[in-house]
Amino acid sequence: MRSSMTITSPNFPSMPQFHQPNTHPPSYKQPPMITLQNPTKSHEISTKSLKNSGFLSAIGNAIEEQEYRKARAEVIRKGTGLEGYNIEGVSIGGLETCVIIPEFKCAFDIGRCPPRAVAMNFLFITHAHLDHIGGLPMYVATRGLYSMSPPTVFVPPSIKEDVENLIELHRKMGDVELNLDLVALDVGETYELRNDLVVRPFKTHHVIPSQGYVIYSIRKKLKKQYVHLKGREIEKKKKSGVEITDIVLSPEVAFTGDTSSDFLLDPRSSDALRAKVLITEATFLDDKCDIEHAREHGHMHIDEIIEHSKWIRNKAILLTHFSSRYHIEEIRQAVTKLQAKVPAKVVPLTEGFRSLYSP
Repeated sequence: MRSSMTITSPNFPSMPQFHQPNTHPPSYKQPPMITLQNPTKSHEISTKSLKNSGFLSAIGNAIEEQEYRKARAEVIRKGTGLEGYNIEGVSIGGLETCVIIPEFKCAFDIGRCPPRAVAMNFLFITHAHLDHIGGLPMYVATRGLYSMSPPTVFVPPSIKEDVENLIELHRKMGDVELNLDLVALDVGETYELRNDLVVRPFKTHHVIPSQGYVIYSIRKKLKKQYVHLKGREIEKKKKSGVEITDIVLSPEVAFTGDTSSDFLLDPRSSDALRAKVLITEATFLDDKCDIEHAREHGHMHIDEIIEHSKWIRNKAILLTHFSSRYHIEEIRQAVTKLQAKVPAKVVPLTEGFRSLYSP
């Protein structure tokens, strides 16, 4: 549904072997020998007693619980908590990008279709490069395999026909049903995701047609002329059919996908730059690939973000799409430079990157 809205705004060293002395002092007396009678029978009785007491069962349950917690911790570790949203995914420049927000049941771009993305009902595609859209047929097919509802996939209008042809090609080659709701959503248009959530695309600046997305929360605010009224009076006007509230849209999360730094200077990016969380790219981090190289390929250098940081009003920034040439330590070091320039919390998405100390 589309609608038009107005924003009112360890290895350890081995231990030395312990040697028992061969002699004893004169005062030493050998302790009496104790002989166990029927040791096998005693062992059987002990084991039977343990089983009857449920002790072994309790140990088994404890081990299972420990393994569950370890597995669960591993899952949680991959998520990044920012402003109440548990954001996860992978984004490696030129290889794959898919960022997931479970609270919205959505994914931004699909990369190679990581398994976690399949559970998301909404998919927002920013542009047609394979590292961002390549997993689309797999995403749709996997949801069908598990009898999940057809997803809603948003694309820039300029690529809708090509995406339809892509899906149709896979239908023919695989002789399978691939069901989805494909929505061409243009910059400035609004789509209602649920009764308290809408999405709007905004313009980004890449080497091919592209767009980012802002997800807004919806709330109602009492109009100024009725603020002085008491509860009964407000209720009376409401029952009489008077519209007493304004609809207020608050930008919650913005995702740019691939873009040059022109996005930071575009007035139409204002909502993205004041959303609670901004998810944007920082492909290049050092002098080996300078700003000119970044602009030529439609990407951003972190020095450009620092230069234009005065326009950033977000509470948190998740940096993505680093070149695969970088290691985790290099990424974190570069991020500290930006953190010093903005009040927002800056976090890098480093899933899939290697450490300098990796074997």
